[in-house]
Amino acid sequence: LSDENKKAQYDQWGSTDFGTASGGSTSSGHNWQGFHSTIDPEELFRKIFGDIKMGQNNAGFPGWNFDEFAESKFGFGSTQEYVMHLSFQEAAKGVTKTASINTVDVCQKCGGKKTELGYKMVSCPYCNGSGMETFSQGPFIMRQTCRKCSGTGQFNKNPCLECEGTGHTVQRKTVSVPVPAGVEDGQTLRMQVGKKELFITFRVSKSDIFRRDGADVHTDVSISISQAILGGTVRIPGIYEDVYLQIPPATSSHTRLRVAGKGIKKVNSYGYGDHYVHVKIEVPKKLSDAQRAIIMAYAEMEANTPGTIRGVTTTAGGDKICAEDPNGYVAGIRKIFNSSVEENGSEKKDKAEKEKPAS
Repeated sequence: LSDENKKAQYDQWGSTDFGTASGGSTSSGHNWQGFHSTIDPEELFRKIFGDIKMGQNNAGFPGWNFDEFAESKFGFGSTQEYVMHLSFQEAAKGVTKTASINTVDVCQKCGGKKTELGYKMVSCPYCNGSGMETFSQGPFIMRQTCRKCSGTGQFNKNPCLECEGTGHTVQRKTVSVPVPAGVEDGQTLRMQVGKKELFITFRVSKSDIFRRDGADVHTDVSISISQAILGGTVRIPGIYEDVYLQIPPATSSHTRLRVAGKGIKKVNSYGYGDHYVHVKIEVPKKLSDAQRAIIMAYAEMEANTPGTIRGVTTTAGGDKICAEDPNGYVAGIRKIFNSSVEENGSEKKDKAEKEKPAS
């Protein structure tokens, strides 16, 4: 410091360890001698040609640490992907669920100040707070970002032990996830959590009642023989509420009935899908004597039967007749029906006679 020339040289270049030749010269007229530097030549080569892996402490620049946060008991970083399981109804109607994920947030101990409690940052002693280093190598004089403070001009002498001086740690937090109505199994939702994006993949369980086809749903319903023949109504479970379905007369098994607009909400467009109901006719396994007699009586009158009917024979004249009638129920039904037919025929004949003009 007492030498004004060296002091000015240091202030300008950051070093006084180079000078001119004192002996024989090279063909260029220069002979550099007395060189001294703390920079490794291999390190300088990598710095000049850019072959350096920034952010790694073992890249030749000790003390460089570009990590944004410190490892914690919850892991190395924030959660990027999350699998959420949903029931069929939750996926169809939409729901808000919670998820416990890892997030990078301000250190709870130091509050992001990066130092231990009671301490603060000091001016970097390696660059005197300038954030830049100056060094020489042969004919080159270079300035680079300070390797200790990374150009901040500040030095953390007492780093926080919780976040290792980064100011951020990996923490476990519970976030609310609004699941839109109509999501499908395997669909992924992108959600902003703090400064990071979280990709949530939904896994939807199958329903015991509904089968899904896009925005449409399919269910099965069983109806009785009398409902199939005469028609009626039946209540079926819907996505949002129970639905009363109209069964038209003469409904065959496996008939598909459509309930418009009662399906699942369409995710990427407006409106709802449809609810399709597949009808199955439930045949009773046991019949009372009266029920059996009614069916047998109907069988005697049935036309265009494909094949034969057990318990019913065909006469020489082509008429069907019940072979077994221990209680006489079928004969009674036949008698009632024949009497009704005769009465109707007599009434029609009398009406025709009355309407006949007098001669």
